[in-house]
Amino acid sequence: MRPGGRRPLVMGVLNVTPDSFSDGGLYVTPESAVARGLQMVEAGADLIDVGGESSRPGAEPVPVAVELERVVPVLEALAAATSRSGSGVRLSVDTVKPEVAAAALAAGASLVNDISASLWEVAAAAGAGWVAMHMRGQPRTMQESPRYGAVVEEVRSFLLERAGLALQAGVREVWVDPGIGFGKTSAHNLSLLKDLPRIADLGAPMLVGVSRKSFIGRILGRAVDERLYGGLGLAALAVLKGARIIRTHDVSATRDAIGMVSAVLQGIDA
Repeated sequence: MRPGGRRPLVMGVLNVTPDSFSDGGLYVTPESAVARGLQMVEAGADLIDVGGESSRPGAEPVPVAVELERVVPVLEALAAATSRSGSGVRLSVDTVKPEVAAAALAAGASLVNDISASLWEVAAAAGAGWVAMHMRGQPRTMQESPRYGAVVEEVRSFLLERAGLALQAGVREVWVDPGIGFGKTSAHNLSLLKDLPRIADLGAPMLVGVSRKSFIGRILGRAVDERLYGGLGLAALAVLKGARIIRTHDVSATRDAIGMVSAVLQGIDA
C-alpha cells in the first residue's frame, strides 16, 4: 500500500467478536471469520482489519488471552490464503493491547489500527504501519456527555502530536484517523466531517470510518442494517475532503462509490 497512490483504499471490517455493534457474533469461529475475510478480498478490499475486542459505546475490555485466541488464528489463515492467491491484500489488526498487536504482526498483519493511539513503539519495533485514531475516553465511557471547546482543532492537535511521536520512534508509515463516533456527539461528528481537510493537511494520510455509525441512524432514522446509503454518502464526502482509506463493513458498494469519486477527481479513463 502506497499512501500516495491515486485511488483511495478500502479497508474491510472483520469483527471476530460476539458483541460488536453491527456484526457481533456473525464471525466468531475462525472458519466463519476467514470465509468472511476472503469474501471481502473477492469484493475488492485492499486491506482486511481484524478486531477481537469490540469498541462500540459501552463495550467492556476483554482479557489479552481471549483477544489473542480470537485474532491470531484468523490472521494466520488469511495471511496464508492471500499469499497463495497473490492478491496483495494487506492485513491489519484493530487492537489497543501491545501484546495483541505484536502477536498479530508476527501472524501476518502489517498495520496496527490503534484506537488508543498509543502503540507506535510496537509498530516501530516490527517495521509495521500504524494508524493513530482520536478517541475521547474509553469505549465503555466515551459517549457519556463528550465535550470539546473546538472539536476539529482539538482532534487535529492530538493527531499531530501522536504522529510526531511515532515518526520520532521510527514508524515509517503513519496514518491518522479523526475517530468519527468515538467520544463524540452527532454535532461533533458532522463538524469533523465538514472540516476533514484540516486533518488531511497534517502531512500523514488520513483514514476515515463512518460505516453504519449510530449518528447516521439518528439523523436518517435508520436501523443499523439500513445505513448503507448514508454511509456511502459520507464515504464519498470523505474522499472528496482528502481521505486515503475508507474503513467499511460494505466493501463492494464502498469501492464502487469512492471509485467513481476518484475517477472524477483524477480524470481516470474507465
